[in-house]
Amino acid sequence: MERVLFSEYLRELEPDKAQRGYAWYTAIGLQAVDGLKPSDYLFSTAIQNIEGEITIKEAQRLIQTYYDAKSSDFEDGERIEEADKVSSRIAAILLQSGFRFLPDQYLEIHKYLFEGIYPHAGKIRDCNISKKERVLDGASVLYANALNLRAVLGYDFSQEREFDYFGLDMDERIHH
Repeated sequence: MERVLFSEYLRELEPDKAQRGYAWYTAIGLQAVDGLKPSDYLFSTAIQNIEGEITIKEAQRLIQTYYDAKSSDFEDGERIEEADKVSSRIAAILLQSGFRFLPDQYLEIHKYLFEGIYPHAGKIRDCNISKKERVLDGASVLYANALNLRAVLGYDFSQEREFDYFGLDMDERIHH
């Protein structure tokens, strides 16, 4: 089975399947940026949702039940549970009608994505950070100063709103 980001669904003629495929593609791709790999169970559950066999809420319930049934000594060094749960939460957000990502929604979305995974879910950090980024071969990016995060978010979102993603074809949107 080709697990690579549901490419066959991104070109789907049925709009609902294409939308669900793109939501899962995006959600799993965002996890890959941090080096997280979802489980085979997540992929099969996502496909059921994309095919319209189950709703996104049912997919999330199945994923939660799957991890509730795992023993507490479940090996999670690769953060698979995080990748699965957060992927399903991102897909659910993207599938909401009228979704718009605005600065004032940022903290609520962060809380929704990471609640029960990280104690700082939904909070703007109060200290400066750096971390080795896998996609940058271990280098770090320059993260905004903790004192300026709200202003930086406002600026970043204003710049993002001005970019015309719809002027790109699907392949350019996927790889942008």
